[in-house]
Amino acid sequence: MPNKRIDSYHTRVYMNGRDLGLKQAEAAYIAEISTRTGQRIEAGTHQPNRGRLQDQRTVPDPLADVWEDELEPMLRRDPRLKPMTLYEYLQDKYPGQYPQVLRTLQRRVRTWKALHGPSPEVMFELRHEPGVQGFSDFTELKGITITIAGQPFEHLIYHYRLGYSGWRYAQIIQGGESFVALSEGLQNAFAACGGVPQQHRTDSLSAAYRNMGGRRSKNLTRLYDELCDHYRLEPTRNNKGIAHENGSIESPHGHLKNRIKQAIYLRGSADFTSVAEYQALIDAQVAKLNQQCQTKYEQEKDHLQPLPKYRTPDYEVLTAKVSKRSTIDVRCILYTVPSRLIGRQLELHLYHDRIVGYLERHPVVELPRKRVSGKGKRRDRCINYRHVIGSMRLKPRAFIYCTWQSDLLPNPEYRQIWEQLKAQFDLEQAAKIIVEALYIAAVQDKEQAVAVYLQQQLQASSLTLNRLKKQFEPPQMKQVPDLSIEQHSLELYDKLLPSCSVPAEPLPAPEPLSKKAQALPHVDPLGIYRIPSYAGKLVLCGILTSLVRNEGPKKRTSSAKTCSHRSQAPKRKKFYQL
Repeated sequence: MPNKRIDSYHTRVYMNGRDLGLKQAEAAYIAEISTRTGQRIEAGTHQPNRGRLQDQRTVPDPLADVWEDELEPMLRRDPRLKPMTLYEYLQDKYPGQYPQVLRTLQRRVRTWKALHGPSPEVMFELRHEPGVQGFSDFTELKGITITIAGQPFEHLIYHYRLGYSGWRYAQIIQGGESFVALSEGLQNAFAACGGVPQQHRTDSLSAAYRNMGGRRSKNLTRLYDELCDHYRLEPTRNNKGIAHENGSIESPHGHLKNRIKQAIYLRGSADFTSVAEYQALIDAQVAKLNQQCQTKYEQEKDHLQPLPKYRTPDYEVLTAKVSKRSTIDVRCILYTVPSRLIGRQLELHLYHDRIVGYLERHPVVELPRKRVSGKGKRRDRCINYRHVIGSMRLKPRAFIYCTWQSDLLPNPEYRQIWEQLKAQFDLEQAAKIIVEALYIAAVQDKEQAVAVYLQQQLQASSLTLNRLKKQFEPPQMKQVPDLSIEQHSLELYDKLLPSCSVPAEPLPAPEPLSKKAQALPHVDPLGIYRIPSYAGKLVLCGILTSLVRNEGPKKRTSSAKTCSHRSQAPKRKKFYQL
C-alpha cells in the first residue's frame, strides 16, 4: 500500500504479529501494510511522517492581509467573479504591493469555488435507439476564407446526423438559415441515407419555429409542418439558448470542420474553381467519417422509415412582372432578365442558391441568387449584361449615364478597360466601343478573348470601332459548289421488275371520239335535279309578280335621299330563291 500513511497503530500491530511468531508477509497482511514496509520497520529505517501534509506553510502567504477581509467576502457575494478581476482590483487599490500574485490568486479562487462555490450543471449521457432521432443544424467554417475563382464565398454548411449510428451528411448552403435551405438539405440527407427517422431534432430555427409567436399561434411554421407531415416526422427542439441539449450534432460540428480544414491545408489552397469542386472535397471527408460507423449504420438502416414516393417542394414560389427596364424585384434585390420577357408575369421558384423563372410552366430564365451583405444595407442589384446588351447596342450613349454602368461591366478587367477608353477617346466614342465589345462577348461567348484584344489595342493606341468589328466578324459561309447530277435512265427500273415468260400483249389502239356526245337514257340533263312541276311554276310566277309590282317607274332623287332608302339585299335574296 504505497499511498497509505503508516502510523503507530499499524507499526504496533505488525510488531505484535512478529512477537507471536508470524512471518513478515503474514504480519504485514494483518497490519494492512506491505511486506517492504514491515522490513523497514524491523530495520529501523521506516519514516512514519513520510508523505504527510505539512501543517504549516514554508512560504508566507502573499494574500494573508486581503484574502479573508476583502477578497473572500467579494466571492461570497458574487461567485461569478474571476481571478483576473480580483487581481485588477488589488492593483487599483494597492498599487505596487501585489505585483506577482496572479497565479496564487487563480489557485486560491479555484480551490475556494470547489469548496464553497455553486455546483456546476451536470451533463448526463443519453442512450440513442436505432432509427429514432436525426439531428440537423447549420454551422460556419471559421478561421479560413474560402474563395471561388478568386472571389470570397460566403456560405454555411448544413449538417445532418443520425443519433444512434453517427452517420452524417453535409451540404453547402448559400445564404442564411432559411426554410428552403433546411428543406433541401434535409431531403437530400434522407435520400442519401435511404430512410427517415421517427424524430427530427433542431435548435430554435426561425425557418421551422415561430419563436416570437403568441400563445394562440402554432409553434411550427406552415411549411415546416407540411414537410414533417410528408415524411412522417415528429419535430422536436431543444430549449432556447441551451445549445448543449443538441450536443449530438453540436460536438460533431467540430470534427467535421477540423477534417475540412485539414483537407484544405493538405490541398495547399482554399481557392476552388467552382462550388461543385468545394462540395466534392466536403463529400470526401464525410465519406471517411461515415466509414468509421458503417457497422452501426447498417444496423440502424433496418429501423428507418421508408422514403415517400415524391419529395416536397424545396423552394418558395413568388410572382413578379418584368418591368420595361427588363428587371424584376425579388426580396429587395433587382435582377435583370432577357428583354423578350418585358411585360410578362413570371412565376419564380426561389432555391437557396438560384432563382428559376417560369412562363406558363415553361422555364425561361435561371438566375444566381444574391443576398445583401453588410450592416445597414438592404438593397442590391444582380445585373447581367447579356440580358440587355442587344437593346443597348441600338442606343450606346445610354451606357454613359446608366445607373447600372459598373454592374454591366462583368469584371474588374473590363472596368479598367472602360477607364482607359475614356482616357483615349471622347465619351460617346468610348461608349460605342465598350457596348460593341460587350455585344460581341455576349453573342459569340468570347468575354475573355475580347478583353485581351482591347487591352492589346489600347496599349498600341490602334483601337477603332471598325477594327473591333472586323476582328470578331463571324466567318462567312462558304459558297456551295455547283454540282452536276446526271439523270439515270428510266429503263433501269424495268430491270427491277420480275421477268415474265408470257410476252406482254400490246395495248389496243384508242377508238376515235364521236363528233356528237350521246347522252345515256337513264341520266338527267345537266343542271336539272328534278322534273319541273306545276307547283314550281306557281312559285316562280309569284316571285316575278312581286318584283314587277315593287319595281314600278320612280322619280329620280338626289344622292342624299337615295342613301336613306333601304338596301337591295332583300331583293337579291328573292333572286337567289328563284
